[in-house]
Amino acid sequence: MKKIILLAIFSVCCLASSIAQETIETIEQANDTAKVKKVEFSVMPFLSYNRTLDFMFGAIPMVMYKTNQKDTISPKSISGVSAVYTTNKSYFIAVFNKWFFKEDTWRAKLFMFTGDYNSQFYMDDDAVPGFYDYGTDVFVISTGVQRKIINHLYGGLTYTYAHYDTVYEDEVQPEDITQTNGLEFNLLYDSRDAIYYPTTGIKSIVKFVTFPTWIGNDVKAQKLTTEYNTYFPMKKGRDVLAARFSGTFGLGDIAFQQQETIGNKDIRGYSEGKYRGDGVLAIQGEYRYNFNDKMGVVGFAGLATLYGSDTEDFNWKAYPGVGVGYRYRAFKKVKFNIGLDGAVGKDDWSINFRIGEAF
Repeated sequence: MKKIILLAIFSVCCLASSIAQETIETIEQANDTAKVKKVEFSVMPFLSYNRTLDFMFGAIPMVMYKTNQKDTISPKSISGVSAVYTTNKSYFIAVFNKWFFKEDTWRAKLFMFTGDYNSQFYMDDDAVPGFYDYGTDVFVISTGVQRKIINHLYGGLTYTYAHYDTVYEDEVQPEDITQTNGLEFNLLYDSRDAIYYPTTGIKSIVKFVTFPTWIGNDVKAQKLTTEYNTYFPMKKGRDVLAARFSGTFGLGDIAFQQQETIGNKDIRGYSEGKYRGDGVLAIQGEYRYNFNDKMGVVGFAGLATLYGSDTEDFNWKAYPGVGVGYRYRAFKKVKFNIGLDGAVGKDDWSINFRIGEAF
C-alpha cells in the first residue's frame, strides 16, 4: 500500500509539474522578444504526504531576477510564496526571499511564515506512553544580512521573531504560549560554483543563535549550528555526488517548540515527530543523476543521532535513513530544481516535497 501511495504521488507530481512548465514555456514563447528577460516566473504545484500531516497540496509561485541588471557576478535573486493545506486540517503560508547585491558582496534574506500546525509528539509516561496530538498556531518572521569579508568568506547577522500557541491533546501538558526573539551570528564559507545547483566546491557555515532576556525572552537559551556540505562533479559534470555533515546543539533551557526533530533534510525517512531533543547530529551522502536537462533522480543515505530527549532511551542511538527522489527544473535560465523524496528510517518513513536541493 505504501508503495502504491508513493508511486501515485510521484506520478501526479511529475505530470502536474510538466503541465505547469509547458504552460509557462508556451506563454514565454508567445511573448518572446529580442531582449533578455529581466524576470523569470514559474508556478509549481505542491503535492506531498506526511504521516502526521497526511496529504498536503498547494501552489508555489516564484520569480527569479537580478537586483541590478549590470551586475554580472551576483547570482540571481529569488522570491516566492508557498501556500499549503493538509488533510489533517493544517495550513501554512510562507513568503521567502533571497537577494544578492553588489557583485555578491552582500547577501540578504527575508522569510515569513504563518499557519496552524496539527502534529504529534511522543511522551514516555509510565501510565500511558505513546503519541499525543498537539496543535500550534505559529507566526515567524526572519530577516538577515551577510557581508563578504574576504574571498568566499561571509559574516552575517539574522533576527528571528516567533510566536507559538500550543494546545495538547487531553491536556497532557498545559497550554503553552511561547514568544522568542533570536539573534543569530554566522560565518559562511562558500566556494560553490553555483548557488542553486552546485557541482563543485564547499559550503560551510557556523551559526550561534542566542535568545537573551533583554530582548523579550522569558528564558535565556542558545543554539549552535554547524554545517559542512561538499560537492564532487561526476561524469564530466553532468551528475553530482554531494556529502553533508550537520549538527545542532541546544544550550540552556530549550523550549518544546525550539527542540530539534530527526526528519526533513537531516535525516529523511522520519515524519512521525517521535525522535526529538535538544540537539541532533547527522551525516549523509546523495548522488544526483540527471538523465536530461529538465529532469533527474537522486539516491541518498545517512545516519543521525540526538541528545536531550525527554525519553532517555532515544538519546545517542543510531537513526539511519535511505531513499530516492525525483527532480524537475523549475526555471529555464538557471538550474533550480523542485522535487519529491521518498525515504525509510527506523520504524518510520517519509515523503518530502523539495524546493531546491536538500543541501
